[in-house]
Amino acid sequence: MLDINLFRTEKGGDPELIRKSQRNRSASVELVDEVIALDDQWRQRQFELDKIRQELNKTSKEIGKLKAKKEDASALIQSTEEIKKRLAAKETEVQEAKGTLDAKLVTIGNIVHESVPVSDDEANNLIVRTWGERRLEGNLKNHVDLCKMLDIVALEKGITSTCVSQELTGDGEEKYLIATSEQPLCAYHLGDRIYPAELPIRYAGYSTCFRKEAGSHGRDTAGIFRVHQFEKIEQFCVTSPNDNESWEMHEEMIKNSEDFYKEIGLPYQLVSIVSGALNDAAAKKYDLEAWFPASKTYRELVSCSNCTDFQARRLGIGYGQKKNDEQSKQFVHMLNSTLTATERTLCCILENFQKENGVEVPKALQPYMGGIDFLPFKLDSKQVARLQIK
Repeated sequence: MLDINLFRTEKGGDPELIRKSQRNRSASVELVDEVIALDDQWRQRQFELDKIRQELNKTSKEIGKLKAKKEDASALIQSTEEIKKRLAAKETEVQEAKGTLDAKLVTIGNIVHESVPVSDDEANNLIVRTWGERRLEGNLKNHVDLCKMLDIVALEKGITSTCVSQELTGDGEEKYLIATSEQPLCAYHLGDRIYPAELPIRYAGYSTCFRKEAGSHGRDTAGIFRVHQFEKIEQFCVTSPNDNESWEMHEEMIKNSEDFYKEIGLPYQLVSIVSGALNDAAAKKYDLEAWFPASKTYRELVSCSNCTDFQARRLGIGYGQKKNDEQSKQFVHMLNSTLTATERTLCCILENFQKENGVEVPKALQPYMGGIDFLPFKLDSKQVARLQIK
């Protein structure tokens, strides 16, 4: 979430910067004013709470003086009970006001970086660079047919359900399956304080990932490009919030991904995602889109985001020496990037390395294939078609 001081002009904040960012995201600008109003309410209640505490402290000191003189303090002692009741009620008000404020604050996205293209249409994503020669032949097979011709995927068996109730979970039930290893890696430093000498921290996360694929609207239901369970290698880095270190790391991470696909030999384009398509945490995001020759289109294989201190602030992951002044507190910057989601990468390899009688194994992968450099088709197109009819 954002620093609440960004909303406070008297603290050097700039609410208009947040409004501009929200407009760039095609998100609600009114939320900014709602947060400012709720912050004012919380601070007023906090001020009132402090006044009651001062009153209680003053009364307690007066009681102490009377007792020291062996004078009657019963009236003041009785008044402290009333003050304590008001104090408890006000503490509840303050907690409720803070909860309402925080709930609204987390609905506002990170500040969009100035280099991000401003649009709510992903057709306007900025092409940063391209690499590789695209195959443009007109008779190339798609990865779905190639999987079948190689007989390497049991698509029908993969959707067979045996003795399982159709409704496995209901709405609101606790979920334990991660969508990406970014999530546990992000939480790994929950509540930590990280010092400059420890940074940057670079993690590589390998995990099985699980997705509902909600919102895909039936796209890519055939084959293994879009599946509910897949393997992924993720880059996750933690940096200093100072001296553009996270932005330098952002470029380093996307270069790692580019080098990976260059070594395999997959043509790609790198795009900077428009402001209206950024998730709330990202200040900027690159997508690496690889070339799929059968459909003659680039498709996303990598997302690389700089979330600055947006995640770290909510997780309480501080930077440097602990400071009492709220305004001077700093939080680390956190970044994430796909290296490879194995199923999607395999789909792209199949389409780009296909031949008339099979699929070549990229040279970079041959040492991991026991020296195998070619996978011959086990079925031809007619046999695959007959299987589909059955």
